[in-house]
Amino acid sequence: MAETSTAVTLLYLIKQVELAVRSRLDEVTGEKGLTSLQYTALTVLERHPGLTSAALARNSFVRAQTMAQMITVLEERGLIERVQDPVSRRQYLISLTSLGAELLDSLREKVEAVETRMVSGLAEHEIAVLRHALRSCRVALGGVDPH
Repeated sequence: MAETSTAVTLLYLIKQVELAVRSRLDEVTGEKGLTSLQYTALTVLERHPGLTSAALARNSFVRAQTMAQMITVLEERGLIERVQDPVSRRQYLISLTSLGAELLDSLREKVEAVETRMVSGLAEHEIAVLRHALRSCRVALGGVDPH
């Protein structure tokens, strides 16, 4: 009979960290009327303006249908804008508005505090190792290195 391991898997630990981070982010972003998923989409646009809805969905880790609903809400709030793609007139490119950028700026310190709390038990070199290891894991699973 095969012996089962009682050790917690890395996948389980990563999921638990993700859920804890999302909970803390929801607390912080909720103060400004955002969800953590909306916040993520806005930060993606901050780093990569002019994305299509499909690209924004992929980079924000949500389904296209979810992103379509999110875009409607964010656009109605004036946080993002869509302009017709000059190359492919059937597509729209999405970017952050100045109001969206201001909102992200207003959240930056509190979001950084969540990250600081998350790694508070680690030494600086351990944080660097963790960052490198997580990037390597993402690339190994077919993701793009977010450098």
